[in-house]
Amino acid sequence: MILILLGTQDKPFERLLKAVSREIKKGNIKDKVIAQTGCTIFNDDRIKTFDFKSKEEIGELIDKARFVITHAGVGTITECIKKNKKVIVVPRLKKYGEHTNDHQLQITKEFALKNYVLPLYDTRNLANVLEKIKTYKPERYESNTENFKLRIKNYIDNV
Repeated sequence: MILILLGTQDKPFERLLKAVSREIKKGNIKDKVIAQTGCTIFNDDRIKTFDFKSKEEIGELIDKARFVITHAGVGTITECIKKNKKVIVVPRLKKYGEHTNDHQLQITKEFALKNYVLPLYDTRNLANVLEKIKTYKPERYESNTENFKLRIKNYIDNV
């Protein structure tokens, strides 16, 4: 199963779903596809959709997925890579009315630079990225949260 996560943004993200639908139609995606669409309205018999689920339910779907295709939400990406999932990240872009700015482009670049995810900047290239994910070996994610907390604590203690 392939899981698509569009997040909770109040703007539509049809561009990604249309690209996935095209690849299903071409036969490049044969897996069952489940998509969390949030506020995006999209109807396609080839993609099972739902708007929102609990964090726990999303976590269970991530666990079951062969790989995840997601918008560039930091929380979503981090949850997927903590579970050692292969992830394709597609940033929402301002020029398509998918977000208010292009910060998701920067997020995608940072995660891709560390080889945690495969980026998809242009949905017309989805077939190529689907081919790459077959042999893709992401870097293992290591959180820096505890070190960051310690540095903040030390700073506060020494002020």
